[in-house]
Amino acid sequence: MTTTLRRWRASALFVLALLALGAAGPAWAGTPWGADYFPNVPLTTQDGKTVRFYDDLLKGKSVAVSLFYTSCPDVCPLETANLAQVQKLLGEHMGKDIVFYSIAIDPWDTPKENKAYAQKFGVGPGWLFLSGKEADVALIARKLGLSRSSDAVSKDGHSATLMVGNVPTGMWMRNSAMDNPQFLVTTMANFLGWKSDKQDPSYADARPLAIDKGQFLFQSRCQACHTVGGGDRIGPDLAGVTQRRERSWLASYLAQPEAMLAQGDPIATSLFWKYKQVRMPNLELGTDDVAALLSYLEAHSRSSASTARRGE
Repeated sequence: MTTTLRRWRASALFVLALLALGAAGPAWAGTPWGADYFPNVPLTTQDGKTVRFYDDLLKGKSVAVSLFYTSCPDVCPLETANLAQVQKLLGEHMGKDIVFYSIAIDPWDTPKENKAYAQKFGVGPGWLFLSGKEADVALIARKLGLSRSSDAVSKDGHSATLMVGNVPTGMWMRNSAMDNPQFLVTTMANFLGWKSDKQDPSYADARPLAIDKGQFLFQSRCQACHTVGGGDRIGPDLAGVTQRRERSWLASYLAQPEAMLAQGDPIATSLFWKYKQVRMPNLELGTDDVAALLSYLEAHSRSSASTARRGE
């Protein structure tokens, strides 16, 4: 069985398992979220340690839980890169006031594969990548409301959902793992009641939001992995990329990065190996989206270059 077919079969079986468990909607309605609700099934960390889901991972903690699998071609790399930015912003809170758990929905994802995946994204202490039996993971997903029957129509049978919970109080909230990292940190701090020395900004001082389509696309789809003039992240700094690469190549790569890599395109292959074998995900950009994004990168690159020259 090829890797692609193996992963597809795993995703399909996971969806079927969720449907069999009745994953028709959120799992929290009218039910206390404690030891009598959460399954205490065994999971394995990326370091090969066996832990119990409730006793070792949830009990007495504040947590953020999401689903992933290592060969995911689209949403998983984006949400992992985004949460890596959240991890940095959390600073000393990470691992002390909140713990992150990413749970593999692919039963073939071994601790070794999960560890290599975590290392690609610069994951640090306080964030575990976990694997377990398919039925156990499906049960956890249903109990947390991480996967719903509507997700069966998606490519991977799951969405970029992040459940944040204060387990001792039984309070949970659903978020998108793709939200702006600073917004997610602020949301977590408010929800979990962390004290902050910073004064909250006044809405009276807020300026009208002015953002074009290209900027919106970059900030919502690209910023987790790239900067424009701020150095490499998970992927390369994109400053000057419209001068370094032919526009036709950039348009094709933005539209179908996985196809170009599969076809052995030399630039796509070089980038894949240079940046820790993290695949450029398919962002599902239309022709107009690609044009807007390239125009933004071109204009922002000129602005960054002009600022750099003034500083010389």
